[in-house]
Amino acid sequence: MRELVLLCPGPLAEPLSDALLEAGALSVSVEDADLDTEDEQPLFGEPGSEPNTQAWVRNRLIVLLADGTDPAQLLLMARQDLDSTTELPWHLRDVPDADWVRLTQSQFGPIQVGAHILIVPSWHADQMPAKTEAGCIAIQLDPGLAFGTGSHPTTHLCLEWLAKELPRTATVLDYGCGSGILAIAAAMLGSGPVTGVDIDDQAVQATHDNALANRVTIQAMLPDGLAEGQFDVVVANILSNPLKVLAPMLSGRVCSGGSLVLSGVLERQAQEVAQAYAPWLPLTVWQARDGWVCLAGTKP
Repeated sequence: MRELVLLCPGPLAEPLSDALLEAGALSVSVEDADLDTEDEQPLFGEPGSEPNTQAWVRNRLIVLLADGTDPAQLLLMARQDLDSTTELPWHLRDVPDADWVRLTQSQFGPIQVGAHILIVPSWHADQMPAKTEAGCIAIQLDPGLAFGTGSHPTTHLCLEWLAKELPRTATVLDYGCGSGILAIAAAMLGSGPVTGVDIDDQAVQATHDNALANRVTIQAMLPDGLAEGQFDVVVANILSNPLKVLAPMLSGRVCSGGSLVLSGVLERQAQEVAQAYAPWLPLTVWQARDGWVCLAGTKP
């Protein structure tokens, strides 16, 4: 894989980036061409606002190219799109092959969640405890290409709800299971049968693999594979907009007297999400952390 590196003036940086992406570039990043020199310029706005200027006086565009892409042809197509005849200096550089997903994940070490749950990434398997104290669990996790390393506050909130509130032998649905971390935690904490659902094939596979690694049984599937039925606990750690869209379905999956647990919701979004579920069951903020909340409620 290769990168095209070119210099361009400030007014051209944003439209040229868009044109390069339209022409087939995989990605475009913009840097200050004078970075780490006396001519380096700060680029920022007031706290909480966008900067007034979207580029520097001299910009370096880093353009990631797909294998086989002709850089000269790509630039020609971008310039034609902009109706520009400006010639810009550029050169190519090789990008070393790497598994960027694994490199990113390797930054995460074992994570303690509350007093009862330890998450150990598979690349730190040598740190898995031989045994845990009563009421505590250690989960070995390999996200693969699925979402969920266990580091996000919303994941912590859901895990802590499970550790403190999950009834033993309860049937559990983890909707949007990602790496399977919540489903696996529920099973290891003593739940009944657990089902994980995700729209991503990679997530379904990751959940299956992680369940095997932790010696628990999780039925993982795509949404179309989920049979009719209700659960004692339904947990969904997604985002506010899809949670609102899914309100009728997720509420309908909770049995009478069962619990619904939602996260992926910012504090300022909590009331809006709760209102979306109000026709079926009341939701309140169970806990908040770092600007995120966990909503929970019991179906009448």
